[in-house]
Amino acid sequence: MSHRFMLFYGSLLVLSASVVLGADSQSLPKLSADQVIEKNVAARGGLQAWRAVQSLSMSGKMDAGGNESKTRPTPGVRTGGVQLPRRQAEQAQLPFRMEMKRQRKQRLEIDFRGQTAIQVFDGTHGWKLRPFLNRHEVEPFSSDELKAMDLQSDLDGPLVDYVAKGTKAEMEGTERVEGKDTYRLKLTYKNGASQHVWIDANTFLETKIEGTPRKLDGKLHNVEIYYRDYRTVSLVKVPYLTETKVQGVNQAEKIEIDEVAINARVEDSRFAKLQ
Repeated sequence: MSHRFMLFYGSLLVLSASVVLGADSQSLPKLSADQVIEKNVAARGGLQAWRAVQSLSMSGKMDAGGNESKTRPTPGVRTGGVQLPRRQAEQAQLPFRMEMKRQRKQRLEIDFRGQTAIQVFDGTHGWKLRPFLNRHEVEPFSSDELKAMDLQSDLDGPLVDYVAKGTKAEMEGTERVEGKDTYRLKLTYKNGASQHVWIDANTFLETKIEGTPRKLDGKLHNVEIYYRDYRTVSLVKVPYLTETKVQGVNQAEKIEIDEVAINARVEDSRFAKLQ
């Protein structure tokens, strides 16, 4: 949840003034990337517990608002092709529901003023419906959206079974993030894309993850997602709050989880092409 969410998944990822970059924490034990990831997976419930998770469902609220520009997809919940309505002058919270299922299936719904935007991914292909933009026809994912889903659709996140997923992990050093010591890892996925992840040196849970840069005013801005408020659900730990920060944007985007269900029955038809 997806990290991305950590969960999600994930969905769905700035340099904050509270993050001290490039400052190593010399007192931390020298651990390899493999050792840090092993501790991370154990802290999140363990490898066997995550392998037993076949579906993950969640619902909650996500921020939209604060200015008059269009909102962007929120990587914390892996919105992918679902574009939100134009932002309101005041911050609003939109209800959402997400379902994830192995292998790499995902469905996201976001409500706004009586309309529902929907995104589905069947593990290979994706489709979206965006009534917020007055687009009432089902559209296929773009090539860029499909690439993004490659990074976001694993329900257990990028670190669980990372070797089996074809991911290479490197230890880049340590940093202080929001006053906490962290290990900074670089992940290189089998498609060649790379991503940084910061692991809390005390809890060994994800503190933040690097997101895909967003284009605002014609320029790319770095993005980071922070994971907070971890809770245990059916033996595995899930972050109930994620916060996306975009470089140069004052207001962070928060995603608050209200309910999480592990291994609830989710039919494969939920991930079929939208009609």
